Parts: sequence; structure tokens; C-alpha cells
Amino acid sequence: MRKNSAITGVALAAMLGVSACQTYDPYSSTPTRNNTATGAIAGGLGGALLGYLTNTSNGEQGRRNALIGAGVGALGGAAVGSYMDRQQRAMEAELSGSGVGVARQGDNLVLRMPSDVTFATNQSNIEPRFEATLADVAGVLRQYDRSVVDIVGHTDSSGGDAINQPLSERRAISVADALIREGVIRERLFVAGRSANEPVASNATVEGRAQNRRVEILIRPFTG
Repeated sequence: MRKNSAITGVALAAMLGVSACQTYDPYSSTPTRNNTATGAIAGGLGGALLGYLTNTSNGEQGRRNALIGAGVGALGGAAVGSYMDRQQRAMEAELSGSGVGVARQGDNLVLRMPSDVTFATNQSNIEPRFEATLADVAGVLRQYDRSVVDIVGHTDSSGGDAINQPLSERRAISVADALIREGVIRERLFVAGRSANEPVASNATVEGRAQNRRVEILIRPFTG
């Protein structure tokens, strides 16, 4: 594992002061105001934090700079589609039968991890049986290191935002922490919680709520 691949206990308020008013939205690739999703979560996770995990900046440009500094080469032109094709096939092979869905959105990949295979109800500690699956995800990410990784937690609409927002954050942090333990460098990562604000199904049904309780990993090509 690389020297800088562990989340360290740092002064979270100092690192996240700027990002409290403007963060990068990994789903739209545009800046957006988000005062809650970039706050710090305390306790039990080695000082893990939300937002960009680079040592230099909480912004997308800071992540680019950190990756270039770490020797990660940028993709360009026709190489992007081919690279993501190969990464998609590798993810599908590793995650077959795991319960994790792999979807393609243009040149991006989305891994959708439903909470029923990832976390116990209302908990943010990863189920022990799912650790091996995240290790498989990390293995592919290490192999295809010319991509950036956005990890976003979601909940259903039960319980209200005061409960759901920190729960969605803690779950995203748990996934990020597991990937870093498996050797994915922190400079590649962005971590956020979206509470119940981005449902993929109706919250009016048991089945729909189960689909909405999830962590998504968005994998995008690093183009510099």
C-alpha cells in the first residue's frame, strides 16, 4: 500500500472551511452550494472527512493537481472510451453475483451498492461479508488508476433529514475508508452524503425505499 493511502486524523474544520459554501457535484460536474454534505463526521473512522481527500485543496482542480503530482497520467481522445470499456468489463467480472450493479453513463461508470447487502439497518459499519466485494472493487480501481472516484451515500425518506443526512455521510465514508485500506490513493476520492434528496425509486413503497437506501460510486476518466 502506498504511503499516503491511509485517511489520517487532521484538523477537519481547517481543511473544509472553504468547501462548506461550494463543492463539486460529481453527478453534474459543476460547482454547487452544499453546506451540509461537506461537513466533518467525527468518531470511529480515523479522522475521515467529507469532500475532496487531497492534502492540498478541497476543489476539483486540487484533485487534478494532486493526481498529476502523484504521477497519474491523464487520458485523452479515443483512449478514454477504450479505457473505460476495459474498466467496465473488469468491474462486471469481479462483481458478478455480489448484488452491486454496474451501469454505464457515457464515459462514466456507476456502481450502485444497495444497503441490504452493504449495511445493517440504520447502521454505517460495512457488513463483514461485503468487505471482500469492496476489496474486489479496490483491486480494479488500482489496476485502472487513471480515473477519479466519487462516493455518495443516499437514504430513503424515512426518519427525516436530521437523521438521514449524517447517515448517508457515514455510509459513504465507510466505503471510502475501505477502499483506501485496500490501496486506492486518497487523492482520487470525493465523498459526500445526499440524504433522501436523489431517489431512484418511489419512497411510497417498501421496494422503492430499499432501492433508495444505497451508496453509489461514480468512476470517471481522469482527463487532466
